[in-house]
Order: sequence, then structure tokens, then C-alpha cells
Amino acid sequence: METIGLGLPFEDLPVGRKFKTIGRTITEADIVNYVNCTGLTEVLFTDAEYRQQESVIKGRFAPAMLAYALAEGLLAQATLQHTGLAFLNMELNVHNPVFAGDTIHVEAEVIEARASRTRPDRGLVRTRNEVVKQDGTKVLTYTPLRMVKCRKDAQP
Repeated sequence: METIGLGLPFEDLPVGRKFKTIGRTITEADIVNYVNCTGLTEVLFTDAEYRQQESVIKGRFAPAMLAYALAEGLLAQATLQHTGLAFLNMELNVHNPVFAGDTIHVEAEVIEARASRTRPDRGLVRTRNEVVKQDGTKVLTYTPLRMVKCRKDAQP
């Protein structure tokens, strides 16, 4: 019986392929849970009065790494189940804040894809991922390099 919801193997990720994930709304609970779970109890995230009086960004905004973590979750659901093997490195840039109530999605483009030199059942894939809010505002850009499985029938 076929299993649905599996990730994309190396052969399905050629340079130039583009895709978009479903959306995810960031909630107040997401922010509170992330801040408490990570110990990131900075007043910017825990003190509404301080935020209103002192911060240049007004409103209930989320740590940028929460937006990144949620983006990775969206990508894992869409492309990495059973095929993602390792996250190797990345560069990340933060462009704009994300607030409670914003809905984000990821727009990805494969910018590098090469077969592993030492493991014929694996490939290395780098994507340019843009995390985008519901109004089209770019939030983050990052370029992860991942090791992914090859399709079983493509292996020697």
C-alpha cells in the first residue's frame, strides 16, 4: 500500500525547481511557548509595557527564530518526511518582524543539487527559502544545505 505525505527524494529536487508551502498563523500561544521553552525571556517578548514605551517595534512580535522554526516545520511536512537525512549549514537574514496573528508560508527554490561523492544513495540540496507574510512582506531568507535520500530505484 502506498504511503502518502512522504518527502521529495534527491531526483525530484533539480536546480531551478520552485515550490511554496501551506500557511501557518503565528499565535500568542506560539510566542509564549517558544519564549518559555527556550529561556528567551527578554523583556521585548515578556513585558508589554516595556514594548509599548521603549521598543521601536510596537505590538506583539515573535522572535525571528520562532518564524524560522515554524518555516522549517512547514518544509518538513511538505518535503522532508522519510527523505531528509541531515541539515548541514545555512546563511540566514532577517528582513521584517512577524506578529501574533500573521500567517507565514515558505517560498523555496533549489539553487544547488549534487550527488554525494561518497554515498551513492544520497544527494546534497541547497534551497533559497523566503518566509513571507500574508501581505507579501518578506520576513526571512535562508539557504540551508541538506542531505537527502535518493530514490531507491535510482540507486546502483
